[in-house]
Amino acid sequence: MSVSDHVTLLGAEAAIPSSPEEAVLEPVPNPHIGTLYCARFTAPEFTSICPVTGQPDFGHLVIDYVPDQHLIESKSLKLFLHSFRNHGSFHEDCTILIGKRIVETAKPVWLRIGGYWYPRGGIPIDVFWQTGTPPEGIWLPDQGVAPYRGRG
Repeated sequence: MSVSDHVTLLGAEAAIPSSPEEAVLEPVPNPHIGTLYCARFTAPEFTSICPVTGQPDFGHLVIDYVPDQHLIESKSLKLFLHSFRNHGSFHEDCTILIGKRIVETAKPVWLRIGGYWYPRGGIPIDVFWQTGTPPEGIWLPDQGVAPYRGRG
């Protein structure tokens, strides 16, 4: 089977889904099954909505995963992440929901997600989740997002 047999969004016009539940996250075959490697997605301009105030929240997401049989197709991930723009949810919920949805879809060997959220009410919130211990021998670079320092 080719990759085109597995994707519906790549190479086609696609609207931003109205909610994360509506969004389609698509797996594609891993061309290097059996090779231990880490893939990283970075979303430095992630947005969602505060469920209490309705104001926008801004975050920087870093997603590292070790694929097994499938990869996450990046256009479907982009649309999935964009679907949070009108989604009311706390930082912790958004970060964990995204990680769990990727795990459910691609069934990776291992995944970690770092949600680095910009301050709201003077307090930045960083949220971290992983599926367990990273596989032995995998190279995992630092996520590269500095702690929030304000104007200093």
